[in-house]
Amino acid sequence: MPRVNWGTRRMAVTINVNAWSDAGHAVNHLYDILYMMDRDDILVGVGGDGGISDDGTIYPNVGGYLPLIDQGITTVGECRYRQAIPVEGGGRLDVDTNGGIRRSFLPQVQVFVLICKTGEQKIYTTSSTYNSAKFNIFGDPFAAYQVFHSGIPITLVPLDATNTIPVNKEFFYAFQQHQSTFEAQYCFKSLKMARDTWSDDQFHASYFMWDSFTSGVAISSMRNDKNFQHGNDFAELIYMNVTVITSNEPYGVYDSSNPLFSVHTIPKFGLEKGGVHSGHVQTGITDNFCLIKGSRKGRCEDGYTKEMSGPEAVRVRVATKAKPNTDKNSHLNREFFKSFLKVLTLSENSGRLDIMSQFPFYREVLYKSDFVNKSKGKVVIFDMDMSPGDFISLIYLLKAPTEVIDLKGIIVSCNGWANAATIDVVYDILHMMGRDDISVGRGNSTALGTPTLGCKYVSAIPQGSGGLLDCDTLYGLARSLPRSPRRCTAENSVEHGAPRNTGHPELRQPLAFEVWQVVKKQLYPSEKITILTSGPLTNLANILLSDKNASSVIESVYVVGGHIRDENDTNGNVFTIPSNRYAEFNIFLDPLAAIVVLESTLDITLIPLSSQRKAASFPALLEALKHAQHTPESSFVLHLLSLLHDLQQKHKLYHHMDIFLGELLGAVYLVEGSNMEQSLQLKTIRIVANNSTSTDGQVVVDQQSTHLVKVLVDFDSEEYYERVANYLSKRERSAVIGSFAEQRASWSRQPENSRV
Repeated sequence: MPRVNWGTRRMAVTINVNAWSDAGHAVNHLYDILYMMDRDDILVGVGGDGGISDDGTIYPNVGGYLPLIDQGITTVGECRYRQAIPVEGGGRLDVDTNGGIRRSFLPQVQVFVLICKTGEQKIYTTSSTYNSAKFNIFGDPFAAYQVFHSGIPITLVPLDATNTIPVNKEFFYAFQQHQSTFEAQYCFKSLKMARDTWSDDQFHASYFMWDSFTSGVAISSMRNDKNFQHGNDFAELIYMNVTVITSNEPYGVYDSSNPLFSVHTIPKFGLEKGGVHSGHVQTGITDNFCLIKGSRKGRCEDGYTKEMSGPEAVRVRVATKAKPNTDKNSHLNREFFKSFLKVLTLSENSGRLDIMSQFPFYREVLYKSDFVNKSKGKVVIFDMDMSPGDFISLIYLLKAPTEVIDLKGIIVSCNGWANAATIDVVYDILHMMGRDDISVGRGNSTALGTPTLGCKYVSAIPQGSGGLLDCDTLYGLARSLPRSPRRCTAENSVEHGAPRNTGHPELRQPLAFEVWQVVKKQLYPSEKITILTSGPLTNLANILLSDKNASSVIESVYVVGGHIRDENDTNGNVFTIPSNRYAEFNIFLDPLAAIVVLESTLDITLIPLSSQRKAASFPALLEALKHAQHTPESSFVLHLLSLLHDLQQKHKLYHHMDIFLGELLGAVYLVEGSNMEQSLQLKTIRIVANNSTSTDGQVVVDQQSTHLVKVLVDFDSEEYYERVANYLSKRERSAVIGSFAEQRASWSRQPENSRV
């Protein structure tokens, strides 16, 4: 984006969290960029937990996590439009991590807040239910309509214009030669990763200067308008009469697709019955209403910016194409290309540092435990969904003596309490504890039997406070952890199905099934694998379905999850779906996977919600931790739990924090179950999976069932808290490097072994 001297004007960035990136990851990405550019003065705003009532009252701090049409009073909701954006490769995961470049290049500032990036790319899913929309408008058509019809002067840069400025080879190679600033280096690395991971060999014809070109057009227009000059330096502009389509004809025929009308006697926001907003609203990328039989072209126009006349038309300024380069001696064919490279390499206002220059003695060191001549305990794989409780469980497992458990692998579910990019926090915990030798595999982002592009079940998790936003940042504490050399990247290789090798294919992020295969291959003939799951059972179900011999090498499975109704008729914990009284989140998040696992022949110990609740006293555990001797890891856990407890006491959005505390019971029972006073019962169970969120995920004791599991029904809870605190405070197997503060201190001084 061209730099402009704005004088005394204030600048701010607001973040869309309903499109290409997830709030917790995007915010830290933006803060690091601002830190690199020495612009920590710029205000950053993201989301919010406000909402819109059924009568259309808009409360302060409306979140922006959901499109306006679906916005209720919380941040819980479906992904009507956002599901068109891939969650994994080429989508939100790669944007959240910037393909791994973000952590390998940008300096790190220790702040703990939140942003989002949107692209003007075409909708490129395989669905044919729509045709003329653009992602930025399609992401929330009703909001776009309100903006267009607000009376605010608008300049629109549509795909028709950005399609005239592809990243051709001449520009790419010119950019490669113009990297004299940190920001130029970062942008080029990002562009190169996009090229290296492109799905075919047509990158230079099909990748365009979407957002950056729009920024250039905007800056040029603002600068020229201020100086009373006409025209734009980079684009041809004309005036057109347009509107944004928000629903599909016929209007006034109300079906369940349109909550602005279908669930209200009086239309929401005072909208006109039979008006342009009263038709069918696309429900998803496979909406049958939008399909035309025998055609690949859909009938729905949600998000289409349409030229028209009449009362619905709004006069806007529209970019039609990129201007050619006026310099006939240049190899660059667009005026914007020339300006982009010139501005990005200006010494004025340039970036002041990257991670290497931030720390003069920065080095990437992998820590691996030395288990030579030590006996090994049972081989363990930990399957987690990266909730706060899971990270505490991971630390606990890493404290266990190798004679008790030998933690070989971690597989993460990405359809739980954190988004896929949070896998970097797993790497940081392992680095802190000196266990960079443990493999980490990324699992699926959707539940078994649901569309790859969708959010069924996981949509029950709040996106804002107390949900994904906080879990992705580990409640603001992730950045206090030491920074691991390992990170989730978009690096790939032909060997693993990519069209070409990227620059560093050895840094490719393994998948969950691949980690399973590695651990399985390392087994001695007499060994088997013990699995602890603390999240949806998606990964384990996929392993059982993909590896027919998996059951033969699994010793036992400990499942943290499930709610078995008792004589007191206590509720489950899926608090965002009141109609589902008896489900527990880990089972609810993938009920079909739960059937595959819990109704198998595996030796399963279930640690249900009733037992977790007996291990969920914040005061008891906090008191025990305060009185135990401190280690870096126990101090981190104390800090995290104190924060969760404080939030729970002060803010209603955090009422459910004890859910995470109870999850720790699984790790404790796996490691020390034989030393605990406990009570197990055998029960025959059945999992409810009727494709209804009101009942799915419930665990029913069924005498007719043949699926027998062991259920932990009781244990000595008073002893439990002391046991946890004592374990975390042991000096053995303590952190190798305790925090980012300790790490940055070591990077700021010359290493001892290199001094003369």
